[in-house]
Amino acid sequence: MHERANIRRMAGYVPGERPAAPAVKLNTNENPLAPGDAVMRALSEITPAMLQRYPDPLATRLRSAIADYHECGVDRVIVTNGSDELLRLAVTTFGAPGHAIGLVEPGYSLYGVLAPIQDCPVARVALAGDWTSPTDLAARWNKAGAKLAFLANPQAPTGALLSARAIARLAAEFRGVLLVDEAYIDFVDPTQAHDIVSLIDQTANLLIVRTLSKGHSLAGLRLGYGLGRESLVTPMLTKVRDSYNVDVIAQHLGCAAFADMGHARTSWQLVREERDRVARELGDLGIVTLPSQANFLLADIPSAFGDAQTLHALLASQGVHVRWFDVPRLRGRLRISIGTRAENDQLLSAIEASLVVRTRCAS
Repeated sequence: MHERANIRRMAGYVPGERPAAPAVKLNTNENPLAPGDAVMRALSEITPAMLQRYPDPLATRLRSAIADYHECGVDRVIVTNGSDELLRLAVTTFGAPGHAIGLVEPGYSLYGVLAPIQDCPVARVALAGDWTSPTDLAARWNKAGAKLAFLANPQAPTGALLSARAIARLAAEFRGVLLVDEAYIDFVDPTQAHDIVSLIDQTANLLIVRTLSKGHSLAGLRLGYGLGRESLVTPMLTKVRDSYNVDVIAQHLGCAAFADMGHARTSWQLVREERDRVARELGDLGIVTLPSQANFLLADIPSAFGDAQTLHALLASQGVHVRWFDVPRLRGRLRISIGTRAENDQLLSAIEASLVVRTRCAS
């Protein structure tokens, strides 16, 4: 066999299933609304000449739009082929073979896949019993010799939000590069006034990752970006990144998305309202969910429904797809993406129906 030994030993990332249409797809945390008119008009503006030539290798126009949105310098922005590419660039740039990469568990499973690709061991730290990050998280990563650490915020799959103050403290205590993955940040309640972009000025080792997949309804486009000090961004931008990593269509539509923030914000508000409603109604059915600032809920499935895997399969048989993870601490829970009101109603009706059936069978 020709593959490297570390590649041979590892397992690949397993994405959520893609059910055949029609289905209520609440298993991969996509935005419930389609892209806005501005993005679709931009798509119609793509010309043969634009496709004939290579795209701008630095995505200058899009990086400028992102910099304007975040009120930061364009040299602090890198655009990538989905946020997952930026995660890989960070591992390649800052992770050293033989040196650990820090994670919290449970978490986004791709982090643990990218580390062995670079032949990096993983320093795994379990979330506390109440699903919060341990207070000695940085110390434990430092003890393991981690050069890079991944932290999703809001956390996946719980939806919990770590405060900006806690992020600043963690970055100050950690001796490596702290990558904060803000894939779900757009769905945070505005009353939280949460913002860590301003921390870049005072924190040299903070790398923030964003995506247009969730908040901008562009999961199919594959477009993400990173924010950080020039000392972090420049080596990825000028040395490690593919020469033309973001195609001309993605760059053009990305600019349109940032020019039409009104549509995106409408979807964020819809998700917040539906997230609260679904949590309440699941509670009425006896299903407790963790407080979430993301576009999903982590639901603890009680024995009245059999178990989480059984309910997952039963919902799928009715065309309603949620996510079940066969890993410790999550086997008894389902992660439920927030859909449209109609989709969420179908989910709730299917869950209620399954409870009625089990109650009748028990009697």
